[in-house]
Amino acid sequence: MREPVGSVAATDTRSPRMDRGDIEEAERRLAGRVWRTPVIRSDQLDALCGARLWLKTENLQRGGSFKVRGALLAVERLVASGSRGVIAQSTGNHAIAVALATREYGLPTVVVLPSDAAPAKIRRIREAGAHVVTAGTVLADRVAALEELRELHGYDAIDPYQNPHVVAGQGTATAELIGQVAVQGARLDAVVVPVGGGSAVAGAALAAEGRDVAVIGAEPLAVPAFTEALRAGRPVTVPAGRTIADGLRPDRIGDLPFDLAHRAVRRVVTVPEAAIADALRAAFLHARLVIEPAAATALAAALEHASGHGADVGVLISGGNVEPSLMASLLADHEAGAPRTAAR
Repeated sequence: MREPVGSVAATDTRSPRMDRGDIEEAERRLAGRVWRTPVIRSDQLDALCGARLWLKTENLQRGGSFKVRGALLAVERLVASGSRGVIAQSTGNHAIAVALATREYGLPTVVVLPSDAAPAKIRRIREAGAHVVTAGTVLADRVAALEELRELHGYDAIDPYQNPHVVAGQGTATAELIGQVAVQGARLDAVVVPVGGGSAVAGAALAAEGRDVAVIGAEPLAVPAFTEALRAGRPVTVPAGRTIADGLRPDRIGDLPFDLAHRAVRRVVTVPEAAIADALRAAFLHARLVIEPAAATALAAALEHASGHGADVGVLISGGNVEPSLMASLLADHEAGAPRTAAR
């Protein structure tokens, strides 16, 4: 039996050692608890980018995003240790996932969101039974509020980036994608995943280990946290510009994701806002998918750069929790002709 990830002593500040075996263990633990979302193709999207795109539709996952994978594993471990309650900070999807996971066990839950969090995400969290607190607009504000609330309630925190069970759970989405493409008789040359706090790209790096699949990160040009971390050789806090990709607003990549991903990732693409909007519209118009801007960031990078990374490229469509008014506005802005991205 494999030792659980995250067994480093509480006083040890080093990141836990993780590898592809942790993803495989996570897949076993999640069997029957998450939906095996389909991988779809679109002739029109393929034509736009000059490669075959394989879209892993985690927008159809429980809770509307791939984040439920990691949340279920992390909550399961806390329940086993006798937790009295859970607290988490998030821009939205991690909070939804944690709320759904704790509801299964009847654990009281508090989540800290930015003060300008999407109303649709707040509604989903409250529907799942969690209490919502808002704090500022940057990561440091939410972390400070979380620490105060943890002291007050005595709850256990589930970090969206630093928790190794979360990272392993998120990596199962990429592992499924690679396997589903193989079943269809193809082999991925690369996979493109969105980058915010880093759990998706770290999980993808682990899932791709030893498979000769290049991992490509995609982040908003307005919040280039991973790009700047790679430049500095360590996680750094960056000025956070305005972006419609609310799920990718963390202004600093987590230490654990950086440790796992910085050597494994082939490239990080920074995506302008116009390209994110174009990709969101393209997903709807050409693949009939409703996706959120964070997922559209990965699709935008794939549309612009997939042909440079091989014939078959996977894209993690990470979620679909888009604000209806934003979706309507972006579709209304659509002009005649096939949208193209301008990622760079």
